Amino acid sequence: MNRVKEYRLDVGKSQLALAKQIGVSRQTINMIENDKYNPSLELCINLARALHTDLNTLFWDD
Repeated sequence: MNRVKEYRLDVGKSQLALAKQIGVSRQTINMIENDKYNPSLELCINLARALHTDLNTLFWDD
């Protein structure tokens, strides 16, 4: 489970806008949000930066 969709909606970005910002396809964002794709560490870092959060908050439960 991850919080990509939650944070993406909080910052008011569409899947397409987020994808363009970090250099991936909209489909990649969709698959990450639906736990159907395990992103690389680099992509995780880019997502966290784009969503103004950190890796632990975005990808791991407490």
